Amino acid sequence: MDYLTLVLAASGTALATGVGAIPVFLLGSRAERLRSGMWGFAAGTMGVASVVGLLLPAFNEGSDTAVWSGVVAGAAFVLATQLLLKNREPRVAGLRGRDVRSSVLVFAVLFVHSAPEGLAIGTAYASHTGGLGLFVILAIALQNVPEGTSVAIPMAQAGFSARQQFWAAVGTSAPQPVAAVAAFALVDAVAGLLPFSFGFAAGAMFALVAIELAPRALVAGWRGALAGATAGAALMLALSALLGV
Repeated sequence: MDYLTLVLAASGTALATGVGAIPVFLLGSRAERLRSGMWGFAAGTMGVASVVGLLLPAFNEGSDTAVWSGVVAGAAFVLATQLLLKNREPRVAGLRGRDVRSSVLVFAVLFVHSAPEGLAIGTAYASHTGGLGLFVILAIALQNVPEGTSVAIPMAQAGFSARQQFWAAVGTSAPQPVAAVAAFALVDAVAGLLPFSFGFAAGAMFALVAIELAPRALVAGWRGALAGATAGAALMLALSALLGV
């Protein structure tokens, strides 16, 4: 597989984030009702993808020690970046208000956590497991859609235009193509790195679900969160069976 194909695939997942902003344009203030279900859907999608698309293949690629070392490192990376963001006050020149602050915070969190998603894409493509690359690409793209919705909702309330909402949503996933290429190049050059890389991506995604996606979904409404998580998990399990992953 060539690098151009990988970049195009990872860029497609980034554009999927912009798709999530579209309902906010169409529904206006009613889009807020989507928040719990969409965050739940993202958590369910990413949770299943972490296990089926990353963790299980990791154990087939190498030693348990390498895999679990990667899991711990990936989770630690996400925790460290979350703590760094928590201790910083975001600012936007010329704009003020709680909704603006919420917009910047959501953008920053999603921007940082899109890097592990890119690592997952690159690592999956480096694997020789049939259908795994496509499975991970679809998983990331699907869970990016509700993330785009979550970016656009506070931006709409703060008075940002529809175009700004769309491109801000896409911008949160900008690190994905870069991280995907980096992961693929490293794993391709060092074959023994694959189990650790799989574990790192899985650990990072587990941490994202536990400390970011699931709490946001539950705060927005546990019924919607449960329904969304169930739908997301069921969809990914169906895709796994269809692709033979």
